[in-house]
Amino acid sequence: MNANLDDALEAFTAVRPRLFGIAYRMLGSASEAEDLVQDAWLRWQGTDRSVVQDPPAFLATTTTRLAINALQSARARRETYIGPWLPEPVDTSADPTLGAERAEALGVAVLVMLERLTPTERAAYVLREAFAYPYDQICEIVQVSEPAARQLVSRARKHLAGERRREVTQAEQRRLLDAFLAAARTGDLEELEHLFAEDVVSYSDGGGVVRASRFPVVGRERVAKFVRAFHTHFWEGVTITAAETNGQPSVLLTKEGTTFAVVTLVASAQGIEQVLWMMNPEKLAAVSSRAS
Repeated sequence: MNANLDDALEAFTAVRPRLFGIAYRMLGSASEAEDLVQDAWLRWQGTDRSVVQDPPAFLATTTTRLAINALQSARARRETYIGPWLPEPVDTSADPTLGAERAEALGVAVLVMLERLTPTERAAYVLREAFAYPYDQICEIVQVSEPAARQLVSRARKHLAGERRREVTQAEQRRLLDAFLAAARTGDLEELEHLFAEDVVSYSDGGGVVRASRFPVVGRERVAKFVRAFHTHFWEGVTITAAETNGQPSVLLTKEGTTFAVVTLVASAQGIEQVLWMMNPEKLAAVSSRAS
């Protein structure tokens, strides 16, 4: 029995990073993804593994179906969420693709866009675009016909393509982030406006737990004035640590030994398109150890 369980653990451990990568992209929450992967392990333990021909496929299917169900209940909770909802950031400095073939469906802005897809569309898109699953496997996992699976991915691609702008290189994103932080700390209104795209949006996720703007702030002038308005007290005693979260340049903001925010940007050739402030303390556990 122990040897059998050892084999089960070995098969599970080999694909665990991939399972977490699927779950995280589906839920946008590292803590919920960990719980879901643990649930998949318990199901794997209780399965008659002698009849499972392809353990990685079985585990990916189990994880994806659990994620579809979890996302349906998460949607209901997010409808009552206080202020803008942003995904829980994950440290990708050691694993830039987070268990996937590529880093698709990992950036914060894309995860927010994925919220607008149905759970099944999201699953099909994640499996195809991040993990390069063939359509014959995707249709089995999400339990639709192969033409329907292709249609789900196509619909999701079109939906995202309509909202995405061509992002700048990581080096340019880091440069813009550094310039933004310098201007934000000094309250340099002119420099902030210079850095922003015309329709820039600032999103602050405090979850109703900490003080943060409960509505997105929109437009170059308004966002610049918003950032300037709190510069005198917000940055006092704050340590800024460069990080990579969700495959993008970011910073961790720490005060008195506690990480209280993660800041990242979305930028295009027009300048900074989005400023993303993750300030909900319940969502910072996955990155807070980096700054300590």
